[in-house]
Amino acid sequence: MAHDHHDHHNDHEHGDHHAPHDHGDIDWAEMAPHLEAQAELYTPLYRQAMAWLAREVTDPGLVVDVGSGPGVVSCLFAETFPGARVVAADGAAPLLERAHARAERLGFGDRFGTLAGDLPAALADLDYPADLMWASQSLHHLPDQRAALAALGGHLAPGGTLAILEGGLPARFLPRDIGFGRPGLQARIRAVEEDAFAEMRADLPDSVAETEDWPAMLTTAGLKHTGTRSFLLDLPAPVSEAARDYVTTSLSRLRERIGERLDADDLATLDRLLDPADEAGVHRRQDLFVLVAHTVYTAVRPV
Repeated sequence: MAHDHHDHHNDHEHGDHHAPHDHGDIDWAEMAPHLEAQAELYTPLYRQAMAWLAREVTDPGLVVDVGSGPGVVSCLFAETFPGARVVAADGAAPLLERAHARAERLGFGDRFGTLAGDLPAALADLDYPADLMWASQSLHHLPDQRAALAALGGHLAPGGTLAILEGGLPARFLPRDIGFGRPGLQARIRAVEEDAFAEMRADLPDSVAETEDWPAMLTTAGLKHTGTRSFLLDLPAPVSEAARDYVTTSLSRLRERIGERLDADDLATLDRLLDPADEAGVHRRQDLFVLVAHTVYTAVRPV
């Protein structure tokens, strides 16, 4: 999914989501377990979003997950819509192999397909238009987001729904004051991430600057905006080992990606947090939590 995306799924929402196209410098087979673990951790949030979509979309024949990654969410769609065929579309073939195996394991294999290739262009290989299309944190890795929305809309059936997950509130893991270092570490890290994300977008070939007004972009793409809802993942302390692993991995990848941009004191604080031997580190501290909100926008292709 995103990439930076591709760092893929950090849920620092500009950080590691899965991008819709393949990045040759990333070992997707190695990344897949991390992506799966994050999506599984976020399943309560995705289930809320799907319950909402199920009230908006009745009995879809074809559901397409654009930028599906290893297929955790694709399989949730197969579960939510038992009459639908589900297609997981992604630029990384190793992730689609995981998606297919997951669908088989869960008993959805007979109505589950995969589509590999650069997105959204690869959607031209769909056998028929989609009744529901889902794109989670993948559009912000494309140079022309408005054109991408129009392309996605072009693969919807008349009356079909496009649901995009973009924005919301970034993940928080730690109290403002963690007992060492300067209070407010995560807020300062977030500011650095925002600058790095802006540079990433500006450096994309043929990048188009865009006000991130998703309802307006959906409208200019020829779709009718029908709803906006935000969904919360609230995993309070003490967290499960899966949640602790997610936080540790997220902060470790963040350290790799933007560590050199942090000031010396904040970098030292982050390194202490990542020290497995430190009682105050994220491997051991008992006040760790996961709190994040994701926003979903829906729009319909006019009949």
